[in-house]
Formats: sequence, structure tokens, C-alpha cells
Amino acid sequence: MLDKAQEIKPRLIELRRTIHRQPELGFAVHRTAELVARTLGELGVEAQTGVGKTGVVGYIGESDGPVVAIRGDMDALPIQEINAVDYASQNPGKMHACGHDAHTAMLLGVATLLAKETRSVPGQIRLIFQPSEEIADEEGISGAPRMIADGALKGANAVIALHVDGTLDAGKIAIESGKVAAAVDSFRADVIGRGGHGAHPNRAIDPIWLTTQVLNAMYAVPSRRVDPFEPAVLSLGVVRGGAASNVIPPSVYIEGTLRSMDEGVRELLLNEVKRCLEIARALGGDYKLEIEHGYPPMFNDSGVTDLIRQTGRDLLGEGGLGKSNRTMGAEDFSYMTQAAAGAMFSLGVRHPGGADKYVHTPDFDIDEDALPVGAAMLAETALRLLRGLR
Repeated sequence: MLDKAQEIKPRLIELRRTIHRQPELGFAVHRTAELVARTLGELGVEAQTGVGKTGVVGYIGESDGPVVAIRGDMDALPIQEINAVDYASQNPGKMHACGHDAHTAMLLGVATLLAKETRSVPGQIRLIFQPSEEIADEEGISGAPRMIADGALKGANAVIALHVDGTLDAGKIAIESGKVAAAVDSFRADVIGRGGHGAHPNRAIDPIWLTTQVLNAMYAVPSRRVDPFEPAVLSLGVVRGGAASNVIPPSVYIEGTLRSMDEGVRELLLNEVKRCLEIARALGGDYKLEIEHGYPPMFNDSGVTDLIRQTGRDLLGEGGLGKSNRTMGAEDFSYMTQAAAGAMFSLGVRHPGGADKYVHTPDFDIDEDALPVGAAMLAETALRLLRGLR
């Protein structure tokens, strides 16, 4: 499979760069979805469009046997690219800074590798091209649950995916079982006081001072309220209030993110945010709080993980296996691993001898030598899963 994938490497690079030049956000991945559907059609692969709003599902093989799904996400990020390459983003303020362009190209690579082998597919391989992994819609729902609701995983026995990793050498893979990515929730709050003249703070209720007390309490939550053996993050990303040095504003706006691996810890963090904001009331002010529940923790099934790891050994050798680390980042693939036994592995895309490249940064890029490896790993793993389910 890896030899076959190396033969289509130029096509994989072409697809990835085409997608990279025209990044699209959220569910508005119309151009990318059109490219996906057109490419599948050219390969003779049945394609269903408009799944989960703007997603595409391709079908290889027959559905009267076991079904294995492979997910690739299509959306980009609201980041201005700074890479000086001929395939840099042509859409100002938008960039494929998380590697979803590569994910989509590699999943199209799977279609290319298996389209002519339909009769040898012992069941059905379902190619899920997903929109909006990075953000949710106006109802707070992201692409994975939208596609699941539209039947993308109906009857699926297993689901797999990969994610590029700019801190791992190109062509290596890494995977661990169990909880490997965090649950994410966010909060937005207004700390309310009473505005006034900066010369007479006694006549006001200073919301900036109230906010400092609230923030001191919040930053102590992970270290003082959570079991030290349980991962937990509470980070503030926005603190906004005031417009002049001599005016005490009426309120201060704050916004933060909560990350956890355990449902009990997740609930505790949400409750502690509210308790910390109660300090504002105790000191004469008030608050308004809005909680947004995000993705659940991502769980890699041990059986699927073992098979991916063994496939990596067989295709790449023992030296092709790198070390995987759990992350407090979040992934909406977690919804899919709740719906079917599944796992996601990391694919190294760091240039040999090069510096680490981190996702969600304006200079993120990949070593395209990794593209055939990812396509081969996904295709071979899916076939092995189907054979094991027979």
C-alpha cells in the first residue's frame, strides 16, 4: 500500500496545495467540498453531498458487510498566513494552519488507492469529509455531530482519523489508547460594578478591582480545587473594560476556556467559575455568566489503537513509530469515537532537522513527504479493520 501511495504523491501534493490556496472557514467550505465531490466522481466513487450542511461522504465497497469510516476535516482558521510559498493562502485572514488541507488530500488519496479495488474491499469503507471542526454553528454544534445526525456513521463498526503533528519527524506515526484529548468548555462573563470618576472611587463600585479578585480566585482553581493527579486547565483569553484613565467603567468583560479529561473534573471547573464570580457579589457588585459546553474528551479504543500501531510497524518499521502525548487541546472527532469504536493517530510532518511547527500559528506548514504515508496508513488500516470484522 505504501508503494502505491508513493506513486500518487504528486497528485496528493497538488490536491493539498490547491486546498491550501483557498482556505474556507466553518461550514462555509463550499469550494473545498465541490473539489472533493468532483474528485470522487472522477475516481468513480459514489459521493453524497450536503451531509452535515456542507460535508461529503464517499462510499467504497458494499454496505451488506462491516463498515469502517475514515474522517478528514476540511475547514481552515481565521489566521493571516506569513509563509512565503507559491501555494500560500489567497484568502486574506484565512489559513490552513491546522493541517486540514493535508487531511482532506490524504483522504482523497485513500479514495484513489482503493477506488479500483472495490471488489477486494471486504465490506464498505466510508470516506467522511467533514466541515467545521474548528468552530460551532449558531446553535453551538460543530461538524462532527452534524454529520452524525445526518447518518454519516450509520451502521459503522469503526472509525479512524489522523492529525498532522509538526513536532514529529515527517512520515512517523504516533498513537496511544484511552483519553488522548481534552474536553473543552468556555465561559463569558460580565463583572458588573458602578461607574464613576477616577478621582472619587469611593462613589463607585470599581469592576476592575472586582475582576482582579475574581481572577485571583479563578487562577487558583486548577491547583487548589482539582485533584493534582487530574489534568485541568482554566485560562483567561479576554479581559476587557474601560476607555479612559480617569473613568471607572460600569463593567468588565472576561472570557476563558476550561479543559479537562474527566467528567467529574469538567463539572467541578464549571461550578468553580460560578463560585469565583460570586466574589463580585460579596463585594457589592454583580455578574452575568454564560457557559458554552464544547467537545467531550476524545477516547482512542484500545483494539483499534493496537491495529493502527501494528499497521505502522508493518508499513514503516519500528523506527517509524514515534512517541505520542496526550493533549489538553480538543477535537470534535471525539463525537465520532462515541458513536463507534475508533482512534486517531498523529502523523509527523516536521522537516528533517527542521524546527518544530505548531498548529494554529501563521507560519505552520508541513513536509509533504508525509502525505503518501498518511494515505497508505489510513487505507491499509481500514482494510485490516474490515477483514477483522468479517
